[in-house]
Amino acid sequence: MNRNENIIIINCGSQFTQLIARRLREMKIHSVILNWDKTIDEILTYQPKGIIISGGPDSVNAPDSIMIDKKIFEIGCPVLGICYGMQLIAKVLGGEVNSEKSPEYGVTEILRTRESMLISSEKFNALMSHGDNVSKLPESFIETSKTQSGIISSIENKDKKIFGLQFHPEVINTEKGDEIIKNFVFEICRCSGDWNLSDWVESTIKNIKDTVKDKKVVCGLSGGVDSSVSAALVNKAIGENLQCVFVNHGLMRLNEPESVMEQYKNIGLNVIYVDASEKFLNELSGVTDPEQKRKIIGRLFIEVFEEEAKKIKGAEWLLQGTIYPDVIESGNKKGAALIKSHHNVGGLPEHMNLKLLEPLRDLFKDEVRKIGKIIDMPDEIISRQPFPGPGLGVRCLGAITKSRLDVLREADAIFREELKLAGLYKNIWQAFCVLLPVKSVGVMGDSRTYNEVIVLRAINSTDAMTAEWSKIDLNILDKISKRICNEVKGVNRVVMDVTSKPPATIEWE
Repeated sequence: MNRNENIIIINCGSQFTQLIARRLREMKIHSVILNWDKTIDEILTYQPKGIIISGGPDSVNAPDSIMIDKKIFEIGCPVLGICYGMQLIAKVLGGEVNSEKSPEYGVTEILRTRESMLISSEKFNALMSHGDNVSKLPESFIETSKTQSGIISSIENKDKKIFGLQFHPEVINTEKGDEIIKNFVFEICRCSGDWNLSDWVESTIKNIKDTVKDKKVVCGLSGGVDSSVSAALVNKAIGENLQCVFVNHGLMRLNEPESVMEQYKNIGLNVIYVDASEKFLNELSGVTDPEQKRKIIGRLFIEVFEEEAKKIKGAEWLLQGTIYPDVIESGNKKGAALIKSHHNVGGLPEHMNLKLLEPLRDLFKDEVRKIGKIIDMPDEIISRQPFPGPGLGVRCLGAITKSRLDVLREADAIFREELKLAGLYKNIWQAFCVLLPVKSVGVMGDSRTYNEVIVLRAINSTDAMTAEWSKIDLNILDKISKRICNEVKGVNRVVMDVTSKPPATIEWE
């Protein structure tokens, strides 16, 4: 494998940036995401075969908008600008961008106007998401397609191999999107496409060794796939210098702390068990705001880790299982909007004495599972459904109490048990219950009840960036509802969440 065969992605704040990298990985092309303000010298250290400039929320005409160095177009490798990236190309190279025409959002028909090195189809549908548009081309550029409304949707400078797309080829809503990206990386950049996750594992283990050296790492295990794979990966790199800490925050599912500890023992991790459930519940008492909940849980996690780290001589690093969807939703990229903070990327106190180690930060969930298989982790861990770091704290809406958590735990166990009995559990990406701080009138026997509501949430996804709700057979749902109402004291109504992502997020908080 040619390890220097990189496509550099210049991130200008788009929430689609990582999807570009994902499409490249699917084509076995290695990519590196760099922030927009990286210098030319930093970019050149990667010996790029090509550069892709992402979209972003800014207007290129705004005085404080993201800008790139003009020298990017002088280093001799092909450049592709997407959406905001195309507008940057036009602006930087002497064209004009109009901020006054009507914006275009959603799927739009694209019409090819002349032969193109990127676009093969005469017409196709593509996702538009822009307010500005290119109104005057830079010198030596040609327009190769327009939208039905006459807005320029792609441009090219064939001699200098600089290309721009006003639409997003990286999203599934764009027809022929993969074909366009393939034309860029294979036909124009001349990539060979021989990168794979096995090579990523090898280079990441080496990088961890080089970064950590002989220092010790404290791993904040949550019991989920992400933190478990992170721990197993780092364990391969530094062995006994990894000290894992599993915190029972009182927000886990039924019997989960015991089963998780047994799994970690079986894969040979060195784990300290800390029961901090009382501490978490005390600090969460009366808190109803979801952002505040997440930040409290994140802060307490770090505090507990720090307390344990002080007992470990030479500990300098804190390992977390952060993956890219966490980063995107937490708005940590410049220009990216905050959707919700995640305990791995939000709520870190300024006085934290440990440096962060996040080897999975730029990967999607399905890639994390594949890595788990590559490093021979047991299927019972890597096939586990996603579970948020804050646990039931973000599924118990409203005030968190032990009694309400117990109600949620029992209902959730019934839901998952029935899905397993029906042979559906492994085919659903994520299935869980949510307890609402809403009471409704019911009747049991001859008595009136006034109890809380359980929501069933089941979704299918590949990377957690988008998700569709699962269409579970009504007879199975009927059985689940009856069991929960009959067996869980304090619940008299069960409803189903039939919302996809977007517009909803997977979790309710």
